[in-house]
Amino acid sequence: MRLGEKPGTVVGLAAAALLFVGGSVPGSVSGSSTGTRTVPPPTAAPTPTPTPSAPPLKDFQRPVTDCAKHKCVALTFDDGPGDHTARLLDMLAAADAKVTFFVVGEQAVHYPDLILREVEEGHEVGNHTWHHTQLDRSSIARIHKEIDGTSKAIERILGFKPTLMRPPYGATDARVAKIAKSRGLAEIIWSVDTDDWRDRNSSIVARRAIRGLRPGAIILLHDIHPTTVDAVPAILKAAKKRGLTLATVTDLLGGNPKPGKKYMGE
Repeated sequence: MRLGEKPGTVVGLAAAALLFVGGSVPGSVSGSSTGTRTVPPPTAAPTPTPTPSAPPLKDFQRPVTDCAKHKCVALTFDDGPGDHTARLLDMLAAADAKVTFFVVGEQAVHYPDLILREVEEGHEVGNHTWHHTQLDRSSIARIHKEIDGTSKAIERILGFKPTLMRPPYGATDARVAKIAKSRGLAEIIWSVDTDDWRDRNSSIVARRAIRGLRPGAIILLHDIHPTTVDAVPAILKAAKKRGLTLATVTDLLGGNPKPGKKYMGE
């Protein structure tokens, strides 16, 4: 997602204020792989936190795909959850495909049931910062808040913290890597960018993703765009035809991505 493409969500929830350490932060940066925009700090009084309908999944054991035996590809979906995530999950369930969702903290507190469903259905949830902030242009304090707030939000919903983090825009530096390592988070970039934020055409998005389908690939998509979700059936069909297995990033990387290390995919 790029400049101006992220739907406006305002952190007005008590969870947002409490989990985002230090309270609200002025002038957040939002968007996706390139470009920035300034968002004013929230002014509305906090409202009660929505609670998930199911208990946390602290002891949940996600099914594992052995990518040493299968030709695995990782589809990754950023910036959600959103209004189109449930429909995407239906498609993935029908195809028995597993993916990784890199969620934005301010979205996660609005859609806790979708976060739960993602994990219950065998998918993986990673940290994509609170406001989709470009971390390599941020202060140390801001980096801490963006990462920690989202990890705490995920832990509050699921009962455990994420182990993966995708820096917005893929923008990272030594400071971000050090903080990610201290938080037990591997940095996940991508090897295939579908540019689905720019071209809201499902055929174009599907074609770009299918062209990048190869063992070891990490493909960037966004579940906040309906056109991207519309492209998924064609991607799933092509992967199956090529004998590829759609797996989570952690499984693609052999089950043990190292905190602080940056992974690009093949």
